[in-house]
Order: sequence, then structure tokens, then C-alpha cells
Amino acid sequence: MSFKQKYGPWAVIAGASEGTGREFARQIAAEGVNCILIARREAPLQELATELRGTGVECITASIDLAAPDAFTHIAQAVGEREIGLYVSNAGSDPNGSFFLDKNIEAWVDLVNRNVITSLRCCHHFGRAMRTRGRGGIILVGSGACYGSGPNLATYSGVKAFDLCFAEGLWAELEPHGVDVLNLVMTTTDTPALRTLLAEKGLPAPPNLASPTAVAKAGLDRLPFGPVHNFWLKDDEIGNVPSSAAQRRDRVKMIAQASKSVFGGKKEA
Repeated sequence: MSFKQKYGPWAVIAGASEGTGREFARQIAAEGVNCILIARREAPLQELATELRGTGVECITASIDLAAPDAFTHIAQAVGEREIGLYVSNAGSDPNGSFFLDKNIEAWVDLVNRNVITSLRCCHHFGRAMRTRGRGGIILVGSGACYGSGPNLATYSGVKAFDLCFAEGLWAELEPHGVDVLNLVMTTTDTPALRTLLAEKGLPAPPNLASPTAVAKAGLDRLPFGPVHNFWLKDDEIGNVPSSAAQRRDRVKMIAQASKSVFGGKKEA
């Protein structure tokens, strides 16, 4: 199938207002897939929607705070009865850059809601329909922080580790049904969110930042080959992570095979 046949006719891009989210939307629209753009700020969404409509696709926007407890309800309302073939969860950066105890707890609850709860609800909602149709894709944009934590990273690395393991399990469950799942593990990427945080801390931008365009392209290119892609590494390269994407894929397959004796075979829609 073509990209549009596999992942169309509509895609939901959460966190589409800037950075990698904006690039995901542009590249998805270039494949002829209609886009539902979601983020908190309305103005950049409208600007992007106008740009994408100029390429010949339909595009709607929804100004939603993805950290709000009712975010998914508003997303579902915005989507309505449209058939979603691709869901991209891109909103998940940490605007805090702080020790855990030095911030109000609500800042960390927002981070968990944005990275875990809202994304979890969307994956459940859109994933069920994809499984029934026997096609579709889900991309959870992650971070190298998923592989280990340190100062200023306690909550952020925790939610990214959840996304990694969740994506692996969801991939194992949906792959037999023709639905692709990928946790795209980014390296440090040149996004407005990063630039803002660095400016607040009085720090210069580090060298060799990845471009949002390249990161989004890698995510879409590697989506059929989940469950994990480490942006800065080839599929079989370990580099500075505990195991390569290929090794993680093999491990998930091994667990899936072993679990059949406990849970039985694949579950049907």
C-alpha cells in the first residue's frame, strides 16, 4: 500500500504548532493525508493549516492543552467521525529543567498528563479502530532520556521510559493486525522549546543539534519497522544505549512468544 492508503485518510498530530510536530504535519500532508493539528496555541496552528491547505489536503485545527485532564475529550470532539489512519504524539518536552523537589508538583503532573495519560487515551481510542480496519500507524515521539535518568530529569526520563515500554508492548499486540507502532527516540533536537529553555538558563545551544525535518522524516520512514528507532543510530547499532533497536525488537518478539503459554494467542477486535 501507498503511504496514503496505509495511514490515511486523516492523521492526528498532537503538538503540531512548532518543531518536530510542524515537520511531521508538513511531511504527512505531502503524502496526501489530511491533517488534524492539535496544540495549545491557536495562531501557529492556523498559520500551518493555511500552508498545508495550499498543498491540496484538508486541514483542521484544535486549540487544546494536552496536559489538561480533559484533553482527550476535546481531541475526540475535534476528530468527530473522521477516519484516523495515523496518530502522532509529539507534545512531550520538559519546559522545567529543574530538580524534582524545586518545582510545584502540578508542573510534574502536567508532564505526566501530556506524555502519558492523554497519549494513552488517544492510542486506545484510535488504535481500536485501526485494529478493526487492519491498517494504520502510531508514532510516540520519545527521547534518549528513556534509557536512564539523572539530575533535572527524574519525571521526564520516567515518562519517556513509559512511552518506550508501552510502544513496544502495543507494537507486539497490533503488528499481527497490520497496525504499525513506533517509539521514535530523539537525540537533542533544535526545537523552539529547547531554545526557550536554554535561553531561560542562560546556556548556549549545544553543537550538532538534529534538525526537526530530519527527525520527522526518520520517524515516518521507520514507522513500518517498529517498535523502536534511535534517531542517531542504525537499526543494528548499539552506540551509547543499552541495546540496539533490532535487539529490542527481537526481545519483544521473544517475550510475545513466551507469553502465549500464559495469555494465549492474539486477541481479535
